[in-house]
Amino acid sequence: MMKLLQIAALLLLVFTALEARPKLLGAKCKTGPLDIVFVIDSSRSVRPFEFETMRRFMIDIINNLEIGFNATRVGVIQYSSQVQNVFSLKTFFNRADMEKAINSIVPLAQGTMTGLAIQYAMNVAFTMQEGARPLHKKIPRVAVIVTDGRPQDRVTDVAAQARAAGIEIYAVGVQRADMNSLRAMASPPLEEHVFLVESFDLIQQFGKQFQDKLCGVDMCTELDHGCQHICVSVPGSFYCQCNSGYRLNADKKTCSIINACADGRHGCEHQCVSSLGTYTCQCRTGYYLNQDKKTCTMINYCNFGNHSCQHECVSILNGFYCRCRDGYTLQADGKACQASDLCNSVEHGCEFKCVSTSGSYHCVCPEGQQLQADKKTCNKCKTGHIDLVLVIDGSKSVRPQNFELVKQFVNQIVDFLDVSPHGTRVGLVQYSSRVRTEFPLNQHTTAEDVKRAVQRVQYMEKGTMTGLALKHMLEHSFSEAEGARPLSHNVPRIGLVFTDGRSQDDISEWARRAKEAGIVMFAVGVGKAVESELREIASEPVDQHFSYSADFNTMTHFVDNLKLNICPEEGKGETEFRNPCECEALVQFQSNTLAILEDLTEKHILFYLTCIKQKNAGVRLKRSQECSCGSCLFGF
Repeated sequence: MMKLLQIAALLLLVFTALEARPKLLGAKCKTGPLDIVFVIDSSRSVRPFEFETMRRFMIDIINNLEIGFNATRVGVIQYSSQVQNVFSLKTFFNRADMEKAINSIVPLAQGTMTGLAIQYAMNVAFTMQEGARPLHKKIPRVAVIVTDGRPQDRVTDVAAQARAAGIEIYAVGVQRADMNSLRAMASPPLEEHVFLVESFDLIQQFGKQFQDKLCGVDMCTELDHGCQHICVSVPGSFYCQCNSGYRLNADKKTCSIINACADGRHGCEHQCVSSLGTYTCQCRTGYYLNQDKKTCTMINYCNFGNHSCQHECVSILNGFYCRCRDGYTLQADGKACQASDLCNSVEHGCEFKCVSTSGSYHCVCPEGQQLQADKKTCNKCKTGHIDLVLVIDGSKSVRPQNFELVKQFVNQIVDFLDVSPHGTRVGLVQYSSRVRTEFPLNQHTTAEDVKRAVQRVQYMEKGTMTGLALKHMLEHSFSEAEGARPLSHNVPRIGLVFTDGRSQDDISEWARRAKEAGIVMFAVGVGKAVESELREIASEPVDQHFSYSADFNTMTHFVDNLKLNICPEEGKGETEFRNPCECEALVQFQSNTLAILEDLTEKHILFYLTCIKQKNAGVRLKRSQECSCGSCLFGF
């Protein structure tokens, strides 16, 4: 009798399963998205035809769910002594691909490490990296464990950890499964999460019951949910979601557009434009967006090639303008250029200064000098003559390299002098703790000889006895014995003192005596030279007779000033020495001769008339006064 009851029960289950299968394939579950992972036992105790039944069970469940990226996602893992991921929650989003992957599973056929499988599901399968939705979206995470035996490892603790992590566990046991282990794994209430099926053939019945558990009532359909955008039904409840680009407000029902620019992390250089949860960068007018889609570069309008600028095109914001090179002026059309300063745009070759005029230029010379026939060079100091003695500081503070610069400076002065026996004479004195005449006024008669002599001068070093040098200059350098011309000739005497520091002796007396002796004194200071000493040496007006430079390398600018100031000192003497062969001398000679002749002629005619008048009056003349026709003899 008992045996008949068992057979009857078995038949009832079979008929129930057959009746349930069409219902399972009916309407899809409408409760909303789920993240479901099937954890399938593929140990050696599961025979091949039984494993095929488990495949069908998973496929039937999937066919009755709304599968999709924003709907239900499904993953499958199988386990025995190890765990294998068949496909994860992010792998497939359509039933056909899932069914194909399930039908391709090869059972592992080893032990039954159910605890290891639960650990894998918690730590790997239900992570966002594997496709699980974030917990704050409240999408249920469901694990369906199907096993046919007793676990070979511990499941109680790891299952509790999985449930605490928000995973809802359904435990399905088949045939030899241990009920205590199923209850230890499943979520509460156990009567809704633990299922024991006597054989794999009857697992389809569980499929119907399991779908009822997952689906239940669609709360979004049954209730007035009030969601502005999307209602998501979950077992026994619902929640609201917003469309992409919106966020749920505090009332959990309405939605607001997400301003993706508001957090300031967009990195846009100019402007951030928010649009439905994302953003794009834009540039201000006159700029274009670079390839990084964040930074901007100003548009170079000159690169378009249509600017028509004659010289240069300059790109600016929202346009461009034309610019001319130095020495040119932009014309009214804003594009063409015309030379405005030819001196800066051509090789003019002017020795002293170039002066631009409209469309042309000409050279000019310093005051007191004349432009030569080449219209470029200036005559040197040739209008008169001077006796020039240069007194240079050779003390230790000057240093050898700077002393060479001083020598170059001296030769630059010589370059603008007309050195000759009857023109300008040059002498050179060097001093330190003692004084040495390098060459006197009468030693060299050409500028080239003077310059070569300057180059041969050896640096003395030691102290700075400027007063002693002034004494030597006055008593020796400007003596007739060393080539100075007599004071009666009125040839200007010029002394130029160069120093780089404070004198170690008194300069006042000898500076005064030199000027009282008629010597025009120039003072040039460099570096640590003392201005008060320079002014004391210099002649009046002082500002025209002293110069200072902080650096030896910049003292060459003294040359032009000295050229302007020394040259006017020439030719102030009353005595002039002229070459009788010079054209100007010949012209003067002719003028003087004609004047004398005119005077003699006038006297001759007057005397001749007087002579004739006295003869006609019967006055007897001396023989020396006798006049004859056409001539008179004068007895002076």
